[in-house]
Amino acid sequence: MSTCSDCKFYLPVDVFKGICKLSRKDILPDDAFCNKAEKTAKCKFCSNYTPDKEFLGKCMSSTLAYPDMNAASCVDFKWISQN
Repeated sequence: MSTCSDCKFYLPVDVFKGICKLSRKDILPDDAFCNKAEKTAKCKFCSNYTPDKEFLGKCMSSTLAYPDMNAASCVDFKWISQN
């Protein structure tokens, strides 16, 4: 399940809260997606990412990567197909 911290409209203020760029309201990173949410490119959503441990994995089976790492500028990013 995706949360607000996975949305491209989430602006983190600190570890405990953020602001929605659309509604400009305070939100929590673990709040559920709203109907206007859009996923942002993160390693955990990439088909090249393989989880290795709870908060660590590998990109293309070689480079260490964190699942919540921003991948917006990654040239190898490919969305996981939604089955």
